[in-house]
Amino acid sequence: MTLDELVADATSGQILGDASVEIESLAYDNRRVSPGALFFCVPGERADGHDFASGALGAGAVGLVVERELDLDVAQVVVSDARAAMAPLAARFWGDPTGELKVVGVTGTNGKTTTAFLIREILEAAGIQCGLLGTVKQVVCGVEEDVERTTPEAIDLQATFRRMLEGGDRVCAMEVSSHALALHRCDSIHFDVALFTNLTQDHLDFHRGGMEDYFETKQLLFETGPRISIVNVDDPYGRRLAEELPNCITFSAAGARANVIARNVELTAAGADFEIVEWMGGQRSAEGGRTYPPAGAVKTRLAEAVRTRLPGEFNVANALGAFAAATRPDLEPHAEPDAAAAALARMRPPPGRMEPIDEGQGFGVLVDYAHTPDSLKNVLLAVRGVTEGRLIAVFGAGGDRDRGKRPLMGRAGAEGSDLAIITSDNPRSEGPTAIIDEILAGIDGRDGIEVEPDRRAAITLALELAQPGDMVVIAGKGHEQGQEFEDGRRIPFDDREVARQELRRL
Repeated sequence: MTLDELVADATSGQILGDASVEIESLAYDNRRVSPGALFFCVPGERADGHDFASGALGAGAVGLVVERELDLDVAQVVVSDARAAMAPLAARFWGDPTGELKVVGVTGTNGKTTTAFLIREILEAAGIQCGLLGTVKQVVCGVEEDVERTTPEAIDLQATFRRMLEGGDRVCAMEVSSHALALHRCDSIHFDVALFTNLTQDHLDFHRGGMEDYFETKQLLFETGPRISIVNVDDPYGRRLAEELPNCITFSAAGARANVIARNVELTAAGADFEIVEWMGGQRSAEGGRTYPPAGAVKTRLAEAVRTRLPGEFNVANALGAFAAATRPDLEPHAEPDAAAAALARMRPPPGRMEPIDEGQGFGVLVDYAHTPDSLKNVLLAVRGVTEGRLIAVFGAGGDRDRGKRPLMGRAGAEGSDLAIITSDNPRSEGPTAIIDEILAGIDGRDGIEVEPDRRAAITLALELAQPGDMVVIAGKGHEQGQEFEDGRRIPFDDREVARQELRRL
């Protein structure tokens, strides 16, 4: 594809130099440039891609996308925002794969990973080959692959969509982070379904306009024009979003009026049992607002006996949202309700999400990714109801991230457990004890609180103190397999493996 063919109608950029040059690949990282590449000079917080343009040319790049003309003898596409230009040009280069591949995007603070996993599980069980893009892993044509971030950069995304399509995937279930939406990674994706889980405090180091900025960024997914919007109205921000999306499908696991509801919910140590009912049709109220369900809607039982192995009411909501997305009759292909219910019953928790660790000990151990105040509160609440003895929580907070949530994490962990052991998460460039002090600021009193900055030692302490009937929840890192320190230093560390090792030793 020539440069002018690639750029035509995809961006308003001006081409300087030879517009007929052949483009063989796209790159935004000079270390990944191959001969014939078009290199995007993207300015970042720590480095400016324009400074690496000469190196990219030395590696074989034949064109540049720039925000200012560079004194280099090469074809250049001058645009106002090089990052924003990546998505439309990548979609054009790879033949607009999401014009054929069905894409279900899941956004929210908590529950994205579990919901996306469940959607894929349901569709695969129905014989529909489905790809996955998310925090824990990506699955392309049935093959698991490692990931660097929740939502890849646009160039990588569009290339992956093309691989999915050519390998037989008919649908892709993907997590959509607020960073990805703000940084234009998801531009030019044709979303068939957009699903909202919830919104609670997180990432306010990035969303400096506070929760309102965070919410408005999440809204961007629903402004891409998805054919179907699905929203959790148990969440206050979800209710607000639903008011602004008059044709969306709403769901509730906690008794709110919605189009799709979980009824007769019974929570157990092994998961949950419930039935799913849907309200079809209906009209908006005369005052112009929404009612849940809409006035005049007709009730239909979708699944009488749904069982999941995912503990907690929040996981009922995740299962309900996934069920609503995967079984939509206006999404083709889709799963039938009975097949979806059967798939939910077989699904095990995704890695690091309420994942049990069993080495024959007489007490329970769960590892979970909960790293926000709300997710930690919900995990401990879910576990509390099925714990006979004491509930011991091990948690911390990440460095170089939203500092405002640290005291809230402390409060959630202390109030939700009998013994809270405060430790390090990923301290990054900050001192672990300074982070812990900010966590402790949210705790009234010090009864039932232990401090152990060394994460391995903290996990060991929790396991040593646990008695038969107790439950130990190790929260914050979930599936992660490393711990991050200053200067980008990363050491191998997996909460699950550390817990197994210490349980065997004990």
